[in-house]
Amino acid sequence: MSPKLKEKLATLPKTPGVYFHKNAEGQIIYVGKAAVLRNRVRQYFQESRFRDTKTDLLVSEIDDVDWIEVDSEVDALFLEAEMVRRYLPRYNILLRDDKSSCYIRISFKDKAPLVSVTRRPYDDGAEYYGPFLQSGPVRKALRYLRKAFPYSTHTTLPSRACLDYHIGLCPGPETEEYDRAQYIKNLKRLVAYIKGSQNKVISEIEKEMHKASKSQSFEQAAYLRNKLLALRSLRAQVLFGDKEALDLSKDHALADMMDLFKLSSAPRRIEGFDISHMSGTDTVASMVVFVNGVADKRNYRKFKMRIPGNDDFAHMNEVILRRLSEKNVAAWGIPAIMLIDGGKGQLGAAIAARDKLGLTVPMIGLAKKYEEIVVHKEKSFVTINDKKLLQLRGFRTDESNDFVRLDIPNNANIVKLLQRIRDESHRFAVSYHSVLKTSRQTASMLDDVPGIGPMTKRKLLIHFDSVSGLKLATETQIAEILGKKKAHKLMPYLKG
Repeated sequence: MSPKLKEKLATLPKTPGVYFHKNAEGQIIYVGKAAVLRNRVRQYFQESRFRDTKTDLLVSEIDDVDWIEVDSEVDALFLEAEMVRRYLPRYNILLRDDKSSCYIRISFKDKAPLVSVTRRPYDDGAEYYGPFLQSGPVRKALRYLRKAFPYSTHTTLPSRACLDYHIGLCPGPETEEYDRAQYIKNLKRLVAYIKGSQNKVISEIEKEMHKASKSQSFEQAAYLRNKLLALRSLRAQVLFGDKEALDLSKDHALADMMDLFKLSSAPRRIEGFDISHMSGTDTVASMVVFVNGVADKRNYRKFKMRIPGNDDFAHMNEVILRRLSEKNVAAWGIPAIMLIDGGKGQLGAAIAARDKLGLTVPMIGLAKKYEEIVVHKEKSFVTINDKKLLQLRGFRTDESNDFVRLDIPNNANIVKLLQRIRDESHRFAVSYHSVLKTSRQTASMLDDVPGIGPMTKRKLLIHFDSVSGLKLATETQIAEILGKKKAHKLMPYLKG
């Protein structure tokens, strides 16, 4: 162990948190969580402690350690999941013993949304949060959080109120008192907590409690007080032991971005944009939002392009014009930085749209081929750090006309974050494009006929088996189903 590392280990706090093991190149090779950072991190370097071969390999590569302190083990669990997704440390994969990851699943669209833990996410309309490397601590964390945010676990609703409802752990979707709107609000707070907005959730509940107390709704105030007590008691709960409010200045990627672009503060809200289409059809754009370096899926937005054809530059220009419209700026605010998926062409189109609206939002691009950061010298509104200093860090710059391309090592923290935002915007755009494509392919010519609604369409297709069968039918046969007037109106469409 080097003297530098030994000195750093002596400063480890006795609080819960997430730690980062780095190699000699500064690359994060392992992310872990700890109930007590001081105890857990030091265990790696105890010679008397038994370790398997994989852990020995990890320890042999550790050259530096960093960490982020949090309020509770629950917070450490959720923060670890986000950091592993972002940095993809190779030893997190090697040390998993081939166990599959798990996800928290919430079926928001159901009458009685179900909260569960699953090994595999499906395209079933539900929301998935994760992945988490261990299911045990996740299930235990949800059990503790259920005291503050009661949720249903019923796959089939019982005929009468369940025991969990009577002890305050279930909203009781099987009862007459069930309020779905209030339940959805409760679940959204649970999701916000999982995503790292603990302080905001606690602050909201406190305000509601004081408001209820002032209006003499003492029963509601007591209910909210119990929520707060349950959330604050999380600090005393043991989820994983030593076997296993975010300080932005210690987020590696955000700190690197501040340094690279000489920002006065960490970019709190970053938005990513991407375009998706197939041969110029069903063209869509996506907007994903990362707050404090973590995905905020509640604020994702999708846009169906109005400009036809296959023109990425025109479509990027359109989506930025719509995003930065007066109405959307008032509703969503302005991000600290916009990340455009693409090179000089896409970034130039986005900047042109922003300039047309007279705004000064910082914009950068991420080119796919070589994962280069693209910056406009004058109009990106970011200042690139000293080039000599960048070269010392292994960063290379390439200038051409009005643009600068930054070639940064792929293992750099800032690239990991920007790749995650870019990949998430691509995934979100492709998923929306797929929905539109499927919808178009399953559309029927009957959708365009005036006076033929969903029920009439269904009746015709059941009787004639398909649109092809309907085309072969005579007007008399169709009149038997719809009547003479509608049959006569439909015939020109069928013949056409």
